Amino acid sequence: MITDELDQKLSRLRNIISDLGSVLVAFSGGVDSTLLLCVARQVLNDEVKAATAVSPTFPSWERKEAEATAKELGAKLIVFESSELEQEQFCRNPENRCYFCKRELFQKLKAIAKKQKLKYVAEASNLDDLSDYRPGRKAIEEIGIKSPLLDAQLSKAEIREASRRLGLKTFDKPGFACLASRFPYGERITKEKLAKVEQAENILRETGFKIFRVRYHREVARIELDRQEIERMLSDRKLCEKIYAEFQTIGFLYTSLDLLGYRTGSMNLTIRPPKQRKW
Repeated sequence: MITDELDQKLSRLRNIISDLGSVLVAFSGGVDSTLLLCVARQVLNDEVKAATAVSPTFPSWERKEAEATAKELGAKLIVFESSELEQEQFCRNPENRCYFCKRELFQKLKAIAKKQKLKYVAEASNLDDLSDYRPGRKAIEEIGIKSPLLDAQLSKAEIREASRRLGLKTFDKPGFACLASRFPYGERITKEKLAKVEQAENILRETGFKIFRVRYHREVARIELDRQEIERMLSDRKLCEKIYAEFQTIGFLYTSLDLLGYRTGSMNLTIRPPKQRKW
């Protein structure tokens, strides 16, 4: 039974976390990191702290939700500034952009853990992450960051089910990736462009859409919606005109709707085959 298998994986997760002794959890407030922090608190109590980065690549609403969730779990949250926009290698937005971001982020987390006298830093990658192009994994492995959910072989669906059973309100929270993922590789990332995308996504959120991305193509904004929400957009002419006008106000000359809808990693379509990549 799937429930028995999930129970076994959760037991394995608890053992993995117990063996750490003390840990700093890289915390975004999303489905995965919330489960990780919850179980770590259950196993290690006060030998666990959480840390959340503040950066133009993360929208302000995400930080607020992370703070509220950490408080509900009774975990101390350390908020710090990340500085990936100060790195030329990151701003140039190469195919392995995430490597430079994660390297900077986790080096800071290691320093925080040391200051807090915590033995390890843990992050919330899961089994499904291995099926996508994730250059950040290289930085995680190089710096020696722990990945308990991945080590316990938990999939995204299992993490959601485990979260539901534990009463975590994040069990059905839509996935989120940093705003830098909205840009085609090679398009330079700036604070201004990130703010533009954040404003556009806030418009969709305030309009009632739940699962979406606004992909940046210079003067064009390409909206990806959950397939169930595409119909709502297409059937409401006034809504289309409202969003189009508001996107123009923040600087997008044109706004398009992606016919395939929302999917993770859509910007990876331009990536060269693995043998041709330069790391």
